[in-house]
Amino acid sequence: MFQQPSNMMEGQLHPLESESEIGRMRDDELDSTTKSGSENHEAASGDDQNPRPNKKKRYHRHTQHQIQEMEAFFKECPHPDDKQRKELGRELGLEPLQVKFWFQNKRTQMKTQHERHENTQLRTENEKLRADNMRYREALSTASCPNCGGPTAVGQMSFDEHHLRLENARLREEIDRISAIAAKYVGKPVVSYPLLSSPMTPRPFEFGAQPGTGDMYGAGDLLRSISSPSEADKPIIIELAVAAMEELVRMAQMGEPLWMTSLDGTTYVLNEEEYIRTFPRGIGPKPTGFKCEASRETALVIMNHINLVEILMDVNQWSTVFSGIVSKASTLDVLSTGIAGNYNGALQVMAAEFQVLSPLVPTRESYYVRYCKQHAEGTWAVVDASLDNIRPSPTARCRRRPSGCLIQEMPNGYSKVTWVEHVEVDDSGVHSLYKQLVSSGHAFGAQRWIATLDRQCERLASVMATTVPTCDVGVITNQDGRKSMLKLAERMVMSFCAGVSASTAHTWTTLSGTGADDVRVMTRKSVDDPGRPPGIVLSAATSFWLPVSPKRVFDFLRDENSRSEWDILSNGGVVQEMAHIANGRDTGNCVSLLRVNSANSSQSNMLILQESCADPTASFVIYAPVDIVAMNVVLNGGDPDYVALLPSGFAILPDGSTITATTSSAGGGIDTDAAGSSGGSLLTVAFQILVDSVPTAKLSLGSVATVNNLIACTVERIKASLSCENA
Repeated sequence: MFQQPSNMMEGQLHPLESESEIGRMRDDELDSTTKSGSENHEAASGDDQNPRPNKKKRYHRHTQHQIQEMEAFFKECPHPDDKQRKELGRELGLEPLQVKFWFQNKRTQMKTQHERHENTQLRTENEKLRADNMRYREALSTASCPNCGGPTAVGQMSFDEHHLRLENARLREEIDRISAIAAKYVGKPVVSYPLLSSPMTPRPFEFGAQPGTGDMYGAGDLLRSISSPSEADKPIIIELAVAAMEELVRMAQMGEPLWMTSLDGTTYVLNEEEYIRTFPRGIGPKPTGFKCEASRETALVIMNHINLVEILMDVNQWSTVFSGIVSKASTLDVLSTGIAGNYNGALQVMAAEFQVLSPLVPTRESYYVRYCKQHAEGTWAVVDASLDNIRPSPTARCRRRPSGCLIQEMPNGYSKVTWVEHVEVDDSGVHSLYKQLVSSGHAFGAQRWIATLDRQCERLASVMATTVPTCDVGVITNQDGRKSMLKLAERMVMSFCAGVSASTAHTWTTLSGTGADDVRVMTRKSVDDPGRPPGIVLSAATSFWLPVSPKRVFDFLRDENSRSEWDILSNGGVVQEMAHIANGRDTGNCVSLLRVNSANSSQSNMLILQESCADPTASFVIYAPVDIVAMNVVLNGGDPDYVALLPSGFAILPDGSTITATTSSAGGGIDTDAAGSSGGSLLTVAFQILVDSVPTAKLSLGSVATVNNLIACTVERIKASLSCENA
């Protein structure tokens, strides 16, 4: 009898359980005696180093019962210890070594199956990458020089050829490899390239996720000249996106000397000289007259990392979540949808307009590339980088250096988000009231984005909640009614945010001689929009400073008990809260349905839908009169899209004199009391009034005067009430 070494590798199938051999075993090889079993063990684990290869191996066939029992045990514990093997062997009538080798071979079998499945997936991805390579090779072979119009020097692209030879070793680095090919093809820094004309039809800028606002707000006029990138642009865009991703990740992780701690120890300040040394390439030097705004903020938010990435890469969801910052957004072209069925490697060319909710702060238009990449299991990054050097515009007032966020998976459905916001901007058009806030970087900075994201994650969590909190009172008795009311409130907030700022789509007319702060008005026509009453809508807005903290202003305006002090349209009636849906940790974050009981018995009662929300950087109180019959439909779970709304309300911002950094609360999110508790406030009041139900009618001066008086009186009442409180 011969023996085999006992140090058999786990990756080798032992003769005891070789499935292919079992079918070829003869009856005379099967011995049920103890001697036969012993021979099998000795053959597997003996110490003789000189086995005779011509000796025929003996095999032991396990019974169906033994196999079933070991299969069941394997599911629970694929790596049994000695004690477990002995116990299992005693129960099944097997030696411990037989049990050991069965489990060993079973693990090898499972590993082989897993590798076979993984190889199939990799082959599929490899074929996809090969097809992409062929497409890019063809594009490179037919490309022309953007300077002279002649053919490119493909023969000099040795670096590309090197990357093509390594494609199988870098299956998951699709974008990086293509960009390297593009970099050698370009042969020059990105900033040196002139304007490249696009053969494609210009695509108008559209509202992303704000239904029914496009025509009314003139969204089609915004950035109309911007079109999809040409084929010659795309290699340059890919190179820029890869470089921007590397810069963002380093900006998110590096400390001093790149980021210096502020004097009060609450914020980070970018060292511009160190930035230039660390990132010498980038998108070129800062334009003359532009100022740098750079900020970084980190917080835990109540949303998993996969959903966060989806929101950031879907322009509709992104513009909805950040409707207070993003007035308009559009995806102009998708260069890559990603690999392996997710957004890893997704690349989009976008245009957006960023806002502060006041007509006194010009919006910032940006044309940029957005790139998403998975860096490790549970770690993703999404970066934006301006494309103004590819499509230079003499009117551009904002340039977006690599900005975005690093997202890390955390336990219990949370995510750690580090946001970096880095722009260069001409802020000469900002009104003096908002100069300090804007120059501090808090109007458009990372703290604003993080605070908004945290609050919206809480709001989305409340929408998805399956149990209604005990603080919800009133007429809402079912989950569908709750969701419909929250959806209606979301549309109201988006509509308000889309019509307040100094957008390029808005034509504001300043009224003078009112005796109050300047009031700006504009008219719009509402036609065939089920979400708005038809006719001519007159919007009026004004912004002013109050020597009261933002928190006190917010609490005063959201409280139904103090509403009669400023709301002229309530006619002194008693305001009663009929329903209340909390949608955040702070008690002020809620959606309410209010009923105004008119003091005049001849007048019918009025319903008001109101949402109030606050975070460390801004707070809002937005409301709209609603039809009683329509609201009954909504509260019973009906479609809220057909409820006509004309929202009015307030946007409350700190004046920039005292801004505290965002801090984490015990729940892992942002502490809304960490800012806005001191300093003055910048308050924007905005009304929308239907002045004529006929869209073709002409606007009368009397209507303008009425709305102007309405907003002026409201401002005076707010000032009087808060000054009395302050005294």
